[in-house]
Amino acid sequence: MKKILYIGNKLSSHGNTVTSIETLGLFLEIEGYKVYYASSKNNIFIRMIHMIFKTIKHSKEIDYVLIDTYSTLNFWYAVIISQLCRLLNMKYIAKLHGGDLPKRLENSKVLCKLVFKNAYINIAPSDYLYNAFSEKGFTNIKYIPNTIEIDKYLFSNKQLDFPRLLWVRSFAKIYNPLLAVKVLIKVKEKYPNAILCMIGPKKDDSYDETIQFAKDNNVEVLITGKLAKEEWVALSVNYNVFINTTHYDNTPVSVIEAMALGFPVVSTNVGGIPYLIENNKTGFLVDDNDVAGMVKNVENIFKDVQTTNFVIANAHELVKKFDWEIIKKEWIQLLK
Repeated sequence: MKKILYIGNKLSSHGNTVTSIETLGLFLEIEGYKVYYASSKNNIFIRMIHMIFKTIKHSKEIDYVLIDTYSTLNFWYAVIISQLCRLLNMKYIAKLHGGDLPKRLENSKVLCKLVFKNAYINIAPSDYLYNAFSEKGFTNIKYIPNTIEIDKYLFSNKQLDFPRLLWVRSFAKIYNPLLAVKVLIKVKEKYPNAILCMIGPKKDDSYDETIQFAKDNNVEVLITGKLAKEEWVALSVNYNVFINTTHYDNTPVSVIEAMALGFPVVSTNVGGIPYLIENNKTGFLVDDNDVAGMVKNVENIFKDVQTTNFVIANAHELVKKFDWEIIKKEWIQLLK
């Protein structure tokens, strides 16, 4: 039985969104791997200490250390743990996350070389990150996409009566939640009964800003806070358009899930999104922070139902390839 130490932010018990460490980690456990985790500690510094402790503690028994690697502050987890792995002669795998990681490659060249050149392998969940790393000369890179269990997402034909918008993401400035409310306000000029539901935990003050902005503009928005996956999937049957408003992105699982559920998706054309969505074929793309563009595409969903149904069908076919039963073969081959 192979043993894996998974390093990442395992923080759903503290109200944060479930991330790869919990989803992929559980999938690997089901396949028979012994998985240790670090860390679920809420404090960022205690979390770092716990990661170091677990790496040292299990150094003699671990076959691989799997490190969720982000572009922002959490990048330092990858720097410290990867170099500790080198010191302890442990194989580590950097699992790449974040639409802004290519900028990190440019701005932190020495640190990135230390982390990524010395990795056993770097896992890119999108062609976007795969290409970005390849262009910087990294050859120890493999594409394995993010995954879902497709049979847990019941595809349904959406009733295209009036815009019932759904947004699922953490309330963080990089995900631009204010854009969703701005879109609703403009859509209501043509569809007065249009509604918006926003699902996700509070990450920064964009949560309060969004609530205040809706209040100031006298528009009602259902903001649920964090919901378990089963809860938001059940709630989603009341909505018919999924909007993704982010400034930066890779290949968000929430968008893949929306496509699996039968939503037409309107998204900003940033980061890895155009590698996931082909405009007017598997979804609809607009420029970053483009209120008018997103409104136009939302309205066109109801004007041109034939195209909408074409896009929905193509998107659903596309996301079938992200099913764990398919993707797990890549991980099993890698971790043999």
